Amino acid sequence: MERRKFLKAATGGMAASALAAPAVAQSQIDMVIVSTWGRDFPGLGTSAQRLAARIGELTEGRIAVQYFAAGERVGAFDSFDEVASGNAQAYIGTDYYWKGKHPGWAPFTAVPFGLTYTEIDAWMKFGGGQALLDKIGAEFGIKGIPCGNTGLQMGGWFNKEINSPEDLRGLKMRIPGLGGDVMAKCGASPVSLPGGQIYENLVSGAIDATEWVGPWNDFFLKLYEAAQYYYWPGMHEPASQVSLGMNADFWSQLSESDKRIITVACAEENALQPAETNYQNGIYLNRLVNEYGVELREFNDDVYEVFGEAATEVIEETRDHSALAAEIMDSFLAARDNVGVWSNYSDAPYVAKRNRFLRI
Repeated sequence: MERRKFLKAATGGMAASALAAPAVAQSQIDMVIVSTWGRDFPGLGTSAQRLAARIGELTEGRIAVQYFAAGERVGAFDSFDEVASGNAQAYIGTDYYWKGKHPGWAPFTAVPFGLTYTEIDAWMKFGGGQALLDKIGAEFGIKGIPCGNTGLQMGGWFNKEINSPEDLRGLKMRIPGLGGDVMAKCGASPVSLPGGQIYENLVSGAIDATEWVGPWNDFFLKLYEAAQYYYWPGMHEPASQVSLGMNADFWSQLSESDKRIITVACAEENALQPAETNYQNGIYLNRLVNEYGVELREFNDDVYEVFGEAATEVIEETRDHSALAAEIMDSFLAARDNVGVWSNYSDAPYVAKRNRFLRI
């Protein structure tokens, strides 16, 4: 009798074990991530790859992530449709690329004369920004979470000096987002190109100027070989927020635990990428100037005044698109006013005085 009980218990245990293996296998979640950045590209590319790997690490492989850089599965600008359609589960990119679908996407990357990294981070977390990203995302079947930021960008690379607003007229410049709309109002011809196509177009003369990110990222595109003048400061992207945009059905089917894991991974990268970029930008700016003879030029006040006038018009036109665009932009501008008050008395004046008295 005892032997029969033992065998029954043993075979019952074996049956349970046999059932456990398929159950574990079935719990694996496939997650295909497509990116708007090239593979192994320092900064944007490596940040996206790090996030994709981190999601797999935190779930110990239970969320099986396949990462595809731009052009490996779809083109950079096809990432949104690939995810919205359900062909992939997520993209990593900047949401102003989708402003042609709805201009309300643009503020979730950058607005000319808009928020800096610390300011947009505050808006997203405490000023209603995330709720609005969810609102516009719901119209397209996308759930977005901030997952990085390049910080303040340089004004761009030019093959001629920009000494007056007239020098902008007729200029063919690679510049996407609302910044491109600003340049159009200044008389330039904005062109939207993915990062991997910028160098060849600048070298060939298909474009006269380009912005990309900053010294670290620009160095590895070798833009110093294609243009002589490097202008600052950029007005078009005071901070460029990066998003993990997930298919809404995929997101809704995740457990609360898995949603939290992905959110935490994004928050981690949202802190890592700007810190890394900020550190590397100083190193590579010195290299560009001291080793490669790049000439730094500051946009003068006359040019910046025209930028500001054009930006004001673009912001108003974006608001006029729809009730949702107005809601997003009004919230964004309220954050600029509220957080900006503190910025006026904190980082900006401190850095100015530090540089003045320590001659940095």
